[in-house]
Amino acid sequence: MDDQATDPPADPPADASVGPPTDRRSGSPTDRPVAPATDRRHDPQTDPRPDPASDPATDPATEAFLAHRDLLFTVAYEMLGSAADAEDVLQEAWLRWAKVDLAQVRDPRAYLVRITTRQALNRLRALKRRKESYLGPWLPEPLLTAPDVAEDVELSENLSLALMFILETLSPTERAVFVLREVFEIDYEDIAAAIGRSPAAVRQLAYRARLHVDARRPRTPASPEEAWAALDSFRSALETGDLQGLLDVLAPEVVFVSDGGGLRLAALRPVVGADKVLRYMAGSLDKAGGVLTGETTTVNGNPGLILRQGDVIDGVLAFRVENARVTGLYYVRNPEKLTRVESETALTSR
Repeated sequence: MDDQATDPPADPPADASVGPPTDRRSGSPTDRPVAPATDRRHDPQTDPRPDPASDPATDPATEAFLAHRDLLFTVAYEMLGSAADAEDVLQEAWLRWAKVDLAQVRDPRAYLVRITTRQALNRLRALKRRKESYLGPWLPEPLLTAPDVAEDVELSENLSLALMFILETLSPTERAVFVLREVFEIDYEDIAAAIGRSPAAVRQLAYRARLHVDARRPRTPASPEEAWAALDSFRSALETGDLQGLLDVLAPEVVFVSDGGGLRLAALRPVVGADKVLRYMAGSLDKAGGVLTGETTTVNGNPGLILRQGDVIDGVLAFRVENARVTGLYYVRNPEKLTRVESETALTSR
């Protein structure tokens, strides 16, 4: 198999394509034990370190990391489908970055992406083994995102739960190459350095991954207006118990995928076909007492619903819409994956 051939090197070489071996700063990894975070408020009462977002004396390594942190998180999340694992990858990348001699780094952004990719690829291989014993389908962790993500059409499409669910069918190395090339437009040479392959091999991996994904992604994706209109129709029918209204908005070949992770009730296999999906949803509504309410929101840059029973989040529902009809429903109920849907996560491809 592809992923059994060559592991990426454990440590990155000096940046900017090639160069002399990177010098290491003296000291242990505990010199900077916590990766700086731009999405958490600094509390001087509990954290004695200076606030990296506002301190004028912030060192160059921290400044560079903060400048690219949202990009690095997006790279890791797109590869892994898990915000928690992406944060862990950033921590590992930070510990390596903190030991680098910046005088040897010609392009901090490329260097940081390379470190992050290697750590994410290692973690992705471990995750893939764990997913083999996961109960039912494994869906990515949904993220509440700001309007600027939705405005970036290519990024929002690649971040959609529908597309990321397709990426789960790639090998870890194919996924890494696809994400870096198609989402972030990284050069083949830089991808090769990040994953420990030749540029020619990376081109073949990219071609194979693109064919695989294109065969499964929507051929006529809906405009944002069409997607929001379909979502509004779906929500109205769901909240009023209008089964015919639900059937009208579902495409005949619609696929419903739910993820309870063994912690919440969910279908153990994808449900295919409008009639079967409608019956499954009607049964779920009966079990919920018919009291589910939907809050429209932007999930991974795309229209989505946060479904609640009273004040409790039941799950997050993402949509794939083609020709004004819903062709895919992705329902995340696993409570361990619902921690990022009440505050926005910053994502970027730049």
